[in-house]
Amino acid sequence: MASHIVGYPRMGPKRELKFALESFWDGKSSAEDLKKVSADLRSSIWKQMSDAGIKYIPSNTFSYYDQVLDTTAMLGAVPSRYNWTGGEIEFGTYFSMARGNASVPAMEMTKWFDTNYHFIVPELGPDVNFSYASHKAVDEYKEAKGLGVDTVPVLVGPVSYLLLSKPAKGVEKSFPLLSLLDKILPIYKEVIAELKAAGASWIQFDEPTLVLDLEAHKLEAFTKAYTELESSLSGLNVLVETYFADVPAEAFKTLTALKGVTAFGFDLVRGTKTLDLIKGGFPSGKYLFAGVVDGRNIWANDVAASLSLLQSLEGVVGKDKLVVSTSCSLLHTAVDLINETKLDDEIKSWLAFAAQKVVEVNALAKALAGVKDEAFFSANAAAQASRKSSPRVTNEAVQKASAALQGSDHRRATNVSARLDAQQKKLNLPILPTTTIGSFPQTVELRRVRREYKAKKISEEEYVKAIKEEIKKVVDLQEELDIDVLVHGEPERNDMVEYFGEQLSGFAFTANGWVQSYGSRCVKPPIIYGDVSRPKPMTVFWSSTAQSMTKRPMKGMLTGPVTILNWSFVRNDQPRFETCYQIALAIKDEVEDLEKAGITVIQIDEAALREGLPLRKSEHAFYLEWAVHSFRITNVGIQDTTQIHTHMCYSNFNDIIHSIIDMDADVITIENSRSDEKLLSVFREGVKYGAGIGPGVYDIHSPRIPSTEEIADRVNKMLAVLDTNILWVNPDCGLKTRKYTEVKPALQNMVSAAKAIRTQLASTK
Repeated sequence: MASHIVGYPRMGPKRELKFALESFWDGKSSAEDLKKVSADLRSSIWKQMSDAGIKYIPSNTFSYYDQVLDTTAMLGAVPSRYNWTGGEIEFGTYFSMARGNASVPAMEMTKWFDTNYHFIVPELGPDVNFSYASHKAVDEYKEAKGLGVDTVPVLVGPVSYLLLSKPAKGVEKSFPLLSLLDKILPIYKEVIAELKAAGASWIQFDEPTLVLDLEAHKLEAFTKAYTELESSLSGLNVLVETYFADVPAEAFKTLTALKGVTAFGFDLVRGTKTLDLIKGGFPSGKYLFAGVVDGRNIWANDVAASLSLLQSLEGVVGKDKLVVSTSCSLLHTAVDLINETKLDDEIKSWLAFAAQKVVEVNALAKALAGVKDEAFFSANAAAQASRKSSPRVTNEAVQKASAALQGSDHRRATNVSARLDAQQKKLNLPILPTTTIGSFPQTVELRRVRREYKAKKISEEEYVKAIKEEIKKVVDLQEELDIDVLVHGEPERNDMVEYFGEQLSGFAFTANGWVQSYGSRCVKPPIIYGDVSRPKPMTVFWSSTAQSMTKRPMKGMLTGPVTILNWSFVRNDQPRFETCYQIALAIKDEVEDLEKAGITVIQIDEAALREGLPLRKSEHAFYLEWAVHSFRITNVGIQDTTQIHTHMCYSNFNDIIHSIIDMDADVITIENSRSDEKLLSVFREGVKYGAGIGPGVYDIHSPRIPSTEEIADRVNKMLAVLDTNILWVNPDCGLKTRKYTEVKPALQNMVSAAKAIRTQLASTK
């Protein structure tokens, strides 16, 4: 019985790629240094999977930024502003597309389906001259083969690539991206020919858009594409992989009828309804790659249950045509549990990171083949039983309080316009008030202080003194820049979710459970294993300390319940909304304590609200109902004069704008600049928004410093569709990933732009 891994984490167990990338970007190391670190990581990953007995090992899942950008490079689809002159795409062009450079902005970045991973959105149009410009897929296949490992090269499928793209600037928004299929397929044919010549026997096309609600003409594009590729694929085994949700019935019918395709991969963890389609009519003689091991969470697989499911599938597709697989790439989980030497033993026994999931996949494949590892299955059964019966998982008082929430709507008593009037009387802000999103640069010195405090190398007194000094520096800088509503810069926090999780019950933490978010950015999601509550205040001391340093309003900074949920590894033994309500109650306690401490502006970030939206439209309403309700719970009991902000970033918000309005926040700051001000189109189309709103005026994920004129131009575009008295001026997101040499001039220009427009507006009255 064969085993398969859809994809694998690429950062390395100790984030080796992250540090290599940042060293290269900072000019401290060469391209050759970066390539060597990357080659060592790939070699280690392939060897690990080979040693574990995996038959179908992926290649070309490694990336210096993301796999969609790699495909853009492969197709030579470089926007003209990067002045690429042809030939093999090198790091300079590649990273300019991802991060921008001193003269031109980066391409748009957005969420990869409903995950916290991001990708760079291709910018396409009728005039793009596609050419085979990156041989990475072939090079990595040959590299693995040279190490004695025969891999399955993985490509983003041609149809999904186009469906995930957008019309380039200057191209009509209605431009049919699928009309470019005939232009990109010749390049796919070149890649396939080179892979065949190099000795590849399998090839994997990732077509995850097949799980979306696709119109008939989009489904027809899959039929067209694979019919066109059929002769090129002759002699190869071809796997088309889907993941993240059920495949709709029409898409299943289209997929399983594709020409030249040997195998179909399905996510049977998040796509359980697909099982009915498989059992109702799977094509004879084709392989089923059954994704039974969860690639998006860290809980140990219930191998007995998975084995039973796989045995039932054997009867449908045949013993020799069933392949045990992960539900999706393991990119979305942590690397290796062996690195967690400080994690609680009981909780550790309940978990499986990427390395352990590889072992689970192989153990299931061997068991199906009649070689069952009884000791492994027995230990797994014991861990499953331990988790179900552990008293640390359940808190009856929390469950009771959470259950009581479902009968109420939890809305503030006064409407938003009356609240904004009351808040303005108290805050006395100018029109177009300026603010930032929360974090300021995390310097090497600041990280050292936190690290030494955690390692008990400095005392609590020394730690508090150092953090207070950092807060004072950030406050003084903002006052110098004349920003209206200040933040304390979050120097005490390494990560916005981890920081709160460490102070809430029901959470566990890893030392090295890093997961890539984009580029070199990694996050370390907390693990929600039990019922959640707040034992004591979490941020009141630092917010009060910061407010004491200034007469200007100081924002209290919190992470919202939906974002904490979506950016954690969440328990899978109860519905997600129940866990979210528990977190909402904990944040509600914190909001009320901040208000009592005199904090008049409180930001409750819901950066991940859109990210958690289910991929199927039929499931949207239920998710948005409980997600928005959870946010309202956090601030339902506060005074009209306390201003509630929220922040959202890097997703397409236009389709949920009415739910965002229903959150009933006083002010929302929201990503806008990197997506060509896509957000503003909803207001042009007549959506009325009465609360305060700050669409980001510059992209903080790029080192580029925008000019005053550029920012002023963005603000004027906003004023064309938004009332002057509700518009705020702020960056797209927090500033922790930037340097002070970038942050200070950018904020200076932002404030100058706001002041210039205030003067213009005053002169026209």
